[in-house]
Amino acid sequence: MFGIDSPELLVIAIVALVVIGPKELPNLLRSWGKWMAKMRGMASEFRGHVDEMVRQSDLDDVKKQLEGGSSGLDLQSLDPTKQIKSLIQEGVTEGEKALSDVKAQINTQISTSIDNPLAEPESAPQIAVEPLAEPAVELVADPVPVVAEVTAPAEPAAPAPVDDKPTKAAVAG
Repeated sequence: MFGIDSPELLVIAIVALVVIGPKELPNLLRSWGKWMAKMRGMASEFRGHVDEMVRQSDLDDVKKQLEGGSSGLDLQSLDPTKQIKSLIQEGVTEGEKALSDVKAQINTQISTSIDNPLAEPESAPQIAVEPLAEPAVELVADPVPVVAEVTAPAEPAAPAPVDDKPTKAAVAG
């Protein structure tokens, strides 16, 4: 502390005790402590004001750089709402284009089906079928209708008697 070692501090304390006296020394040390606390408070307040001025000057410099445009930073291009709006607009235009393409395809399919109603649509699946050598079923010109006879329901059977004896399982060896 200020280049004073403990032996030197001891000598100063003894001289102060002799000069000031034991009666007034505690009051003097108390007032000296209060004065030091005030000085520390003023120093910290001064340091706080200086730090605030430095921060303010730094902010002013940054603000001037941003407003001056010397840094090449364009704040308008960093606006996220404009970027979002442009992306949404691109999506809308792509959707409208796809919708118009689908409408055009539907119109062409409708016009071709009106021109030739027997033609199969282009989207119908084409299945290759091999002709059968012999018909599997013989078609009859006048089929005879079959009538099912209605019978009365049978009486339910009596339940089988239950055997109370347990059965033993044969174990094959």
